[in-house]
Amino acid sequence: GWAGGYPEIVKENELFERYYRELGIVPDGEWDAFMAALREPLPATLRITGYKSHAREILHCLKEKYFKELQDLEVDGQKVEMPQSLSWYPEELAWHTNLSRKILRKSPQLEKFHQFLVSETECGNISRQEAVSMIPPLLLNVNPHHKILDMCAAPGSKTAQLIEMLHADMNVPFPKGFVIANDVDNKRCYLLVHQAKRLNSPCIMVVNHDASSIPNLQIDVDGKKEVLFYDRILCDVPCSGDGTMRKNIDVWKKWTTQNSLQLHGLQLRIATRGVEQLAEGGRMVYSTCSLNPIENEAVIASLLEKSQGALELADVSSELPGLKRMPGITKWKVMLKDGQWFEEWKDVPSNRQTQIRPTMFPVKEEEKLKAMNLERCLRILPHHQNTGGFFVAVLIKRSPMPWNKRQPKVHQKLPQRVGDTEVTATNADAGSEDTTEEPTLAENEESKKMQELQNSDTEQSKKGGVCGPPPSKKMKLFGFKEDPFVFLPEDDPLFLPIQKFYALDPSFPKMNLLTRTQEGKKRQLYMVSKELRNVLLNNSEKMKVINTGIKVWSRNSDGEQFGCAFRLAQEGIYTLYPFIHARIINVCIEDVKILLTQENPFLSKFSNETQKKVKDMAMGSIVLKYDPDPEKPGDLQCPIVLCGWQGKTSLRAFVPKNERLHYLRMMGVEVFKAKRKEEESEGKTEEEVQYRTAQTEERMDVEDKEHDLVTKMEAEIAEESFHSPVESSSMEVENKIEGLDQFSKNTNNHVSQESKDADTNNVKD
Repeated sequence: GWAGGYPEIVKENELFERYYRELGIVPDGEWDAFMAALREPLPATLRITGYKSHAREILHCLKEKYFKELQDLEVDGQKVEMPQSLSWYPEELAWHTNLSRKILRKSPQLEKFHQFLVSETECGNISRQEAVSMIPPLLLNVNPHHKILDMCAAPGSKTAQLIEMLHADMNVPFPKGFVIANDVDNKRCYLLVHQAKRLNSPCIMVVNHDASSIPNLQIDVDGKKEVLFYDRILCDVPCSGDGTMRKNIDVWKKWTTQNSLQLHGLQLRIATRGVEQLAEGGRMVYSTCSLNPIENEAVIASLLEKSQGALELADVSSELPGLKRMPGITKWKVMLKDGQWFEEWKDVPSNRQTQIRPTMFPVKEEEKLKAMNLERCLRILPHHQNTGGFFVAVLIKRSPMPWNKRQPKVHQKLPQRVGDTEVTATNADAGSEDTTEEPTLAENEESKKMQELQNSDTEQSKKGGVCGPPPSKKMKLFGFKEDPFVFLPEDDPLFLPIQKFYALDPSFPKMNLLTRTQEGKKRQLYMVSKELRNVLLNNSEKMKVINTGIKVWSRNSDGEQFGCAFRLAQEGIYTLYPFIHARIINVCIEDVKILLTQENPFLSKFSNETQKKVKDMAMGSIVLKYDPDPEKPGDLQCPIVLCGWQGKTSLRAFVPKNERLHYLRMMGVEVFKAKRKEEESEGKTEEEVQYRTAQTEERMDVEDKEHDLVTKMEAEIAEESFHSPVESSSMEVENKIEGLDQFSKNTNNHVSQESKDADTNNVKD
């Protein structure tokens, strides 16, 4: 059971051992321990989402309940070790255990713990993420005002960390910073959307571009267009992945030096494009899950050399105390897959010079090499703290790149068209940076000229707040056709009833509301931060946006008769709540339990205080707020905000299933045992149990097109088998419940017709 299900693969690779022994990346006397660690399965690791106000409650629940139940437990004859916190991760928010994913999923003794992990992962309260993968975002030193680019973001666990850091202060609904998460693979972008959506942030945008030529974006600064430079860039490039041998066992069989030789050029191009877009004084983290210096130090050394002092490696030795690391190396050799070694570029025969490039070799001049400080890079070896292998380098930009010295702000005189092709041709041999940067600038300037000459379509669409592909559809991109992002006009009649019904604060940023449809009824309203709105409005023609914004309101057909056609959406409630001054009901913890365990509880079941508050309130969408009582330390000690619906005789919560389970667990309600008892006492079949579970789920509104796409993409990718551990855990949690149509017929009269439609929609999914 502990072999991870791959007994047929022999964990041996002679070329791998020969290569790394020769390079000396492992300290003397540690080789056997290094190889032994690579042959062991990777421990399961999890991270508690740091920005949620109830992170401490989850940690308390884990330590006092679930971890204690693992004590003295044996699975397949092997003792389960107690989970340990990662000493270098702040505030005990990351843990690892010797349980493999297979054991977690299959063992009856661990079913309760596994159900907890899956459910909390889906809510976004826990991320099941490899330990070494948590390092790059921590070394970025993100602050809430930082503009961040994640260049190769899928599947999205590091992106999630970055979003958490933006929301370090939960009292600020709209941090000034944002994350633009990019991936070249259209399908993986949808997995990225799914990961990011769990965190309910208005400050994330997912885009689909080749990272090595990601376009320069523009933003409006005091009425002038300027090129957007990022304060922080995460450059986690595609790599050969030989640091992942413990979980990707195929690497043992397939490993060859050829993989690194083929990827080196792409990695260097992506890193170069990253530093071009970095602001002066900004920080870029370059990382790979490879141990190979061709993909690591060689890329960094080449970047430093051509930067001519514009970049420097940051000394992060004092950061993340407790993390065991090896310094970067300064000497290495290049090996072909046939075992032939080369120490210098001049030794490479001409027939091999397409495979091996000059940038793969270390710098020979001692003085120049010393100035690079390559020892400031970090290499994580698997046997040092029972992890995967990893490499990280932290770069700081001190001045513009040499080939960018004359980089203008967008409002510069336009060069002649003839010169564009000449610039590209002349600089073609000088390196990838020239061919990526110069044409991009020309494009920026050309778009400025086009704006001045044809002030029609683009300006008109901006006035209308429409951000989508250009009308002529010049860009024929692979993947799904995305709906446009349409910002609500300032005088949109749709907003007035909403503002009145919920008594929204005058400071509410209504200009940041958008929909995904230009025509017909607007079914969903989404919200982005002011800064992302700026990016969207100024770059619609050059950027393929897959997703942005969080849902804050959904159309509800029953709502119109009560004065507002839109009900609140749970995923956006923590962003909206600070601006809402009406329709708020403060509830006690017993009321919260009733709301989360019963489908349509009658008002008579609630506390007298709640009944009084509801009595004078009109029917429709409401906010249910729980504030902890410091004098009752035994009760839940973090605030909860829920969306609800007040009917004539009842009160209900509109909360997704896993979020319900999360809050109930935090309040000490044993959801797992309750489910088991129900099965045993009533003798239900598995199908009937699923049917019963369906009754505790809320019947949400019809999901918009984008959500359908995500579901569709997850299904497709599940068939293709290239998804990551985190992705598969998200997919396990999807419930395909049968017989929900029949149940819909029996619901009470005050449940909206639209909610019933949603049930039918879920069955189809």
